[in-house]
Amino acid sequence: MVHPVIDLDIPETVGGLLNVQTMRRMEAVLQAQRAPFYRGKLDHVDINTITQPEEWAKIPILDKDQLRGMESDRFYSDFCLAPREEIVEYWRSGGSTGRPLFYPRTQRDIQYGMVGFKRALTLAGIGREDIAHMSMPLGIHPAGHLMARSGSEIGVGMVWAGGGNTLPSLAQLDLLREFQPSAWIGMASYGIQLGNLAQSDGIDLASGSVDRILCSAEPLSDVKRGKLAALWGADVRDCFGMTEAMMLGCEDAECFGFRFWSDYCYPEVLDETTLEPVVEGTPGLLVVTPLVTNNATPFLRWNTGDIVTMHSRRGGAGAFDVFPLIKHTHRTAGFVKVRGVNIGFADLEDVMFGAQDVSDFRVEVVFEEDKDQLDVHLELANSVTSSAAIVDAISRTFGVTPRIKMAQPGDIAKSFEGAFKPARVQDLR
Repeated sequence: MVHPVIDLDIPETVGGLLNVQTMRRMEAVLQAQRAPFYRGKLDHVDINTITQPEEWAKIPILDKDQLRGMESDRFYSDFCLAPREEIVEYWRSGGSTGRPLFYPRTQRDIQYGMVGFKRALTLAGIGREDIAHMSMPLGIHPAGHLMARSGSEIGVGMVWAGGGNTLPSLAQLDLLREFQPSAWIGMASYGIQLGNLAQSDGIDLASGSVDRILCSAEPLSDVKRGKLAALWGADVRDCFGMTEAMMLGCEDAECFGFRFWSDYCYPEVLDETTLEPVVEGTPGLLVVTPLVTNNATPFLRWNTGDIVTMHSRRGGAGAFDVFPLIKHTHRTAGFVKVRGVNIGFADLEDVMFGAQDVSDFRVEVVFEEDKDQLDVHLELANSVTSSAAIVDAISRTFGVTPRIKMAQPGDIAKSFEGAFKPARVQDLR
């Protein structure tokens, strides 16, 4: 049998990584200087010393609001570089807030982008001996297509199921029984949704064939990870990427954070207020500069909106030890204000999934009876946990008393069916 040769392009030493990184950072600035968008913004930097910290800091930080403020024609003419005949794909930004953007990509961007996915699959222990049921959404977002194509190229038996908006969840459960995959790939919230739906239909995924799960595209707390692992009886890993760059990293077996492909994308962790570098291990704002997927979109010092810590030295991942570890603490977005109280989506998920016997939930914020109401639609596995206990837990954590609306087993999972990225918390005011 002939197996595909996997070239993960990993530097052999930290010194080798830093040399490649230095060269590519300089090239990234030269690339950006070609774009009309950067005209006058980089005249004050010395390209010969650009990788020195004090010179690099002169480059202005870029955020999504600056790009969204441009008309589409101007975005493509002033910010984007590659001519039309070199563009082979367009990647849609996450678009969780505001107008989504569509980034052109060249063949070179795609080739490097797929290496990023191959690294993630390999580090997560998914390879040519595996069948992987891939439930990442398929469509204008690139993650699902690139994950599936990259898996196929390294010899994984990829089942292109797509998300619930592509293939109904009951049909996905049928495919899981049909192919008996060893791995499942998708967003954690959809994995929990599938697990809850399986339970309501009398299917025990925990005793099934899947023993590895690879998640992406949304925050994964310890509580959420535990819930997903219990439903599937599987080891759960997370990987991290962004449309502005590529798949950027994946957890190793320790799950301390993401091994970040810093030869492909240069990371900085900065103080949120001063924008100065923080001491290693201190939480700060993640700012990144793509180094190999910048052939059409020359991002420099992109403000990701993520708050992270970074550690440069930590062993245990073999060839991947050369990469730094980046660990999320929280996002700057993702909360709803109820009666003057900020309720973080991740914090609310931790309270709910941390409660014994909570199968599933969704939350609606409405304005009724002359005030904001927090309505929690709740499914319980049995009577060990009462709705009163949930009310108490939310009230003690956030200082807001919710209204509980009980749902039948499987109803909440079905209500998410067809959504590209199910919103577990909805503000309906």
